[in-house]
Amino acid sequence: MLRASTSRWTVFIPLLAAIILAATWGRSLPGIGVVVVIAALAGAVLAAVQHAEVIAHRVGEPFGSLVLAVAVTVIEVGLIVTMMVSSGEKSAALARDTVFAAVMITCNGIFGLALLVGAVRRRVAVFNAEGTGAALGTVATVSTLSLVLPTFTTSKPGPEFSPAQLAFAAAASLLLYALFVMVQTVRHRDDFLPVEESDGADERGDRPTVRATLLSLAMLMVALVSVVGLAKVVSPSIESAVASAGLPQSAVGVVIALLVLLPETLAAVRAARRDQVQISLNLALGSAMASIGLTIPAIAVATIWLDGPLVLGLGATQMVLLALTVVAGVLTVVPGRATLLQGGVHVALFSAFVFLAASP
Repeated sequence: MLRASTSRWTVFIPLLAAIILAATWGRSLPGIGVVVVIAALAGAVLAAVQHAEVIAHRVGEPFGSLVLAVAVTVIEVGLIVTMMVSSGEKSAALARDTVFAAVMITCNGIFGLALLVGAVRRRVAVFNAEGTGAALGTVATVSTLSLVLPTFTTSKPGPEFSPAQLAFAAAASLLLYALFVMVQTVRHRDDFLPVEESDGADERGDRPTVRATLLSLAMLMVALVSVVGLAKVVSPSIESAVASAGLPQSAVGVVIALLVLLPETLAAVRAARRDQVQISLNLALGSAMASIGLTIPAIAVATIWLDGPLVLGLGATQMVLLALTVVAGVLTVVPGRATLLQGGVHVALFSAFVFLAASP
């Protein structure tokens, strides 16, 4: 019999979403089909969050947040590479737009929302400045190496890396991500644990069984594959809606990134509501780190088969937003506590990113 934490609907919905994904993949959808796909996507997101919490309860933090961040990113990377291989030159800036959107969503949207929820509950959101600062510093470094430097290098015309430069950026991103994971989970694990015990602190004797955890792991992967796949299925409808509204093509990438990152967003908000703000920040910054640290190396390998250009360099507006995000993030993290104001600042930056993506 399934535990309450892995109830029947959390098994049924991902399987149903996977069936809908198989039935709709590569097909043009009518209006009712789009509604069904969106409903299945929403159900898969909710199921993914439930299963991620079961796994986190079993393995503890920060491993729990790491599982969700890496799982989503690996599937997202596979989707990006597939789209780049199939779309040719039209996808020259796809990796840049997707990674930058992920950084803005995680470091401002999820980050700010978690601080707002935590501050509303206890007036001040408390977290570990050492671990959060280390994560933010790593995100800032790999973002600059991979997305800012290509705009200023001169080996190739345009905001592109030469093959040697791309190989260096990919190796640096991967090594820094591996170092970050080692520090987070082994050498300085305490820096990434909640500062205060939540009201519903884990009871070691009530942890999910190994069987329930393995079931949740399998269903989590099915749910996340369905989320990313259904986001791809519905993307032509999103593109049509964006074109009809007169919005730029870059807005499509933002919408798809928002859909793909929904599991992390919901998981982060739920953790903040339990006064576990540190777990929320682990999810936000861990997702940003994984998005860059895994996507750039994967794209570097994919360039062996890609014929068109690979545009990685950000424009002036995007670089200003990234710089402001890093500065605001540092000022927020250093005290180890944040009020509604700091959360509001990050949400405002996220809103500016979304608005400028729609109205550049």
